[in-house]
Amino acid sequence: MSGTMDMTASNSSEIRLDGRRVLVTGAARGLGESFARALVDAGARVVLSDVLHEQGRQVAQQLGDAAHYVPMDLLDPAAIEAGVAEAAEWLGGLDGLINNAAITNSGGKTMDQLAVDMFDRVMDVNVRGTWLVTNAARRHLAASGSGRVVNLASDTALWGAPRLMAYVASKGAVIAMTRSMARELGADGITVNAIAPGLTLVEATEYVPEERHAYYLQGRAIQRPQVPEDLHAAALFLLTRSAGFVTGQLLPVNGGFVMN
Repeated sequence: MSGTMDMTASNSSEIRLDGRRVLVTGAARGLGESFARALVDAGARVVLSDVLHEQGRQVAQQLGDAAHYVPMDLLDPAAIEAGVAEAAEWLGGLDGLINNAAITNSGGKTMDQLAVDMFDRVMDVNVRGTWLVTNAARRHLAASGSGRVVNLASDTALWGAPRLMAYVASKGAVIAMTRSMARELGADGITVNAIAPGLTLVEATEYVPEERHAYYLQGRAIQRPQVPEDLHAAALFLLTRSAGFVTGQLLPVNGGFVMN
């Protein structure tokens, strides 16, 4: 390639969320942690939730008075209800929700190698969990008057990534569910959108073979590795009051690997 490659992630510092109250699931590490840090930097107050309790508490402590940690297991409906209630109480309400928590589990397995219980677990966390968290948060988001939900999908569901079928199926369901949620929650003034990252350099993708990383790199219009910071601007914009007429949409953020 000619010219100089820009290795700088998107700058979201110009987006302000001062006073906004946001819950981020799966925030103890990876993308969720990155979102939590970006939100605090943008002026928001944040509750982080996860099943990695020690890590989650450490991140919240590092973020100071603007952040709080709440345990939440997306496989447990009662824990979801309790976690969302605690988050809303600590924040004094809820303006935004980032449904980031998810598991992969099916990486590297062909469809005939998938175990039924593993497939069900992926769907229960990634799809049912997203539904239950959003459902529990609905009344708090409605009371905000400008409630915003951002679901984390994946571009693997847009190009049909092989040897990842349970995860791909779950993220395809999240995309479809986003549109249905947008229609149902629109009556409450709540917007629901999804962003679809490409292969991003976080702990959760460390298992991905080098050839898959190379496949992504070569196929992107912007040919550099994707990092968590590349997603901040999209997520933060969708949480702003100004994004109140954007709903039911899917925004791929993948350097042009998949284009709508």
